[in-house]
Amino acid sequence: MGSIRSSASRGPHPQASGDILTPPQEKDLQENPMLPLHERKTHPHRYVLGLFRVDSAGESGRKGFHPAHFLRVCSRSVCTASMIVNILWPFVPAAIVMHFARPDLHVWVFALNYIAMVPSANLLGFAGGELSKKLPKVLGVLLETALSAVVEIVLFMVLLHNSSEEQDFIPVIQAAILGSILANLLLCLGTCFFVGGLRRNEQVFHEAVSEVGTGLLLVAGFGLLIPSAFYTALKGSVNTEFTLHQLEQDALTISRATAVILLVAFFVYLVFNLHSHNSIFDEIFESDEAQDEDRDQELLRAKLTFFECIVAIVISLTCVCMSAVFLVQEIEYIVALGVSDNFMGLILVPLVEKAAEHLTAVDEAWDNQMNFALFHCLGPSIQTALLNAPLAVIAGWGLDKKMSLNFEIFMVVLLVLSILVVGNFLRDGKSNYLEGALCVLVYVIIAITSWYYPGVEQASTNQA
Repeated sequence: MGSIRSSASRGPHPQASGDILTPPQEKDLQENPMLPLHERKTHPHRYVLGLFRVDSAGESGRKGFHPAHFLRVCSRSVCTASMIVNILWPFVPAAIVMHFARPDLHVWVFALNYIAMVPSANLLGFAGGELSKKLPKVLGVLLETALSAVVEIVLFMVLLHNSSEEQDFIPVIQAAILGSILANLLLCLGTCFFVGGLRRNEQVFHEAVSEVGTGLLLVAGFGLLIPSAFYTALKGSVNTEFTLHQLEQDALTISRATAVILLVAFFVYLVFNLHSHNSIFDEIFESDEAQDEDRDQELLRAKLTFFECIVAIVISLTCVCMSAVFLVQEIEYIVALGVSDNFMGLILVPLVEKAAEHLTAVDEAWDNQMNFALFHCLGPSIQTALLNAPLAVIAGWGLDKKMSLNFEIFMVVLLVLSILVVGNFLRDGKSNYLEGALCVLVYVIIAITSWYYPGVEQASTNQA
């Protein structure tokens, strides 16, 4: 097994980077627009909207939109695992048809839309990755992470909009916020360590990526813990003067204030990455690209044009939004069958929304691009804690719904312990398959425990 990248996505190319094209080779390149052009003297297609130059790694060698090439590139994707996921595309129309034709088959509608979100999110992740290669390094990685987080934001907003007194989805959102971070820190990062460690004794990553990531996660974990700790500490001290209703309102107010502060922290994080320290991260990612064991094949791989990237993003976002809406409408029926709100939010929702992101990170770890893989694990976790969760709280504030950061204390403890465990593994700047296996096993333990955790209507530490 030489590489996890798809051999089907590689095409012949007459030159390596830096070689001079002969007239016959130039003619072949013009006749076959699928082949990317590298290091040519004239590059009118290498400037996006006339604003910035497309890097060689992201150059498609074409302009505009070519349907046949577009479908071929998207179907082949960037790695074997991602290409296999595209086999699930027939579930997308099937899920839409089932929703309208047989809305009474709730389990089938839920299952089909759950599966349909995987290829849709995979296309979104692939298109985001293609677009990121056409941008400056740090901006591209952040944009790719942001696009992947769109799936999560859509799910949160749909759940929040459909939440009511009769069917309260806020516990599902709260569990999904923490579950998303846990899935990235334990399942995704653990799989990256394990898969990458199978081919080598250890992998090395830059301390700037790990230290900034774990530091921000600790701050975010602290911010998410405060409202829960406040409520739990005072819940047993309520009386006629300090009522439970007042405690809940205070916890909600603290949550909203914390959400605003976390958004400020996210803004500072962006400035740090994109402005003040962008050169450091640019050098780190450029060094990682040079270490890519499939770099030559990646440079020769057929790619999407800028316009095709936008088309793919629009198509995938449309499919993701439809599946998310249909999926959320069936959650109450699935919960009624015995699946708790906590298991739904902590395990099921994060697994489907993060599928594409996880495939990308694992592929990078396999190719020894550990800084990229680490950023794709820590970056989404930071974005969930500092952006997505605060946005859900503020959106709930605007909709006059009691969306707060007052989580189940059990889940908050899991989050903080997971951050500490991962931070300890990252401290030496090295990883191996043993650390990866341990992270994944911890996640499995959490999944088993959350299955038996009672629903909020039976027992809860953050509600009256």
